[in-house]
Amino acid sequence: MTIQNNELRLLPWSGPDGQPCYLSTENNGGYLSRVADNTEALQLEVAAELGEHALEVLSDWQNWPNELRLLVTDMAGALRDVHRVAISRGHRLPLTGPPAYEGGDEGLQPPAAAFG
Repeated sequence: MTIQNNELRLLPWSGPDGQPCYLSTENNGGYLSRVADNTEALQLEVAAELGEHALEVLSDWQNWPNELRLLVTDMAGALRDVHRVAISRGHRLPLTGPPAYEGGDEGLQPPAAAFG
């Protein structure tokens, strides 16, 4: 079996003891990969909706104690999920070396206009 990049995909859910779950497959379009992709998309959508809801809750300060407690609990879970998605997707990025620069060791140089 030849797997690109990191050998295992971090799945967007935890195991029974809260431990990470991984998938080892050459078939990125397989059933479990598609379930993981759909779960990641849903988790990202929930996080975006919670961000919008947070703005609404923060604008209505009279309901803060109870609403904030619930909001922070939900956002902590969403942040955990989004973090797991980011790690999983980052691990699947192609491995590349540092970019080659022409003209010396100074690296990328922003245009003078960038400094006003």
